[in-house]
Amino acid sequence: MGKFEVLDHPLIQHKLTLIRDKNCSTKEFREIVNEISTLMAYEVSRDMPLEDVEIETPIGKSIQKQISGKKSGPIVPILRAGLGMVDGMAELLPVARIGHIGMYRDEETLKPTEYFVSCQATLANAKYS
Repeated sequence: MGKFEVLDHPLIQHKLTLIRDKNCSTKEFREIVNEISTLMAYEVSRDMPLEDVEIETPIGKSIQKQISGKKSGPIVPILRAGLGMVDGMAELLPVARIGHIGMYRDEETLKPTEYFVSCQATLANAKYS
């Protein structure tokens, strides 16, 4: 299994509380899930590799940092629950490819069973996971 990290940022904790409230409307739920996923994208992109680039500023040339490569790792939600998080992630990572994984829990073993994967090659070649 890959790296597992708990995102316990206060804003994420606060927004999780809001969507767990039984009085949270469907519209509010969707909006807040979008906000949570944007915050998650910020956190999970923390270790993306950077490279130096030379740019022209209003006062002259300068060496600055940018994310290495032309594409970030893929955004791959697990169907259906993860679909609501795609837009928030894609806002911060607009060049990321988007794939999908379909899974269900086996009633007897209680283990996850994969039934659909839409970007196997993308996942195999992902730089950031």
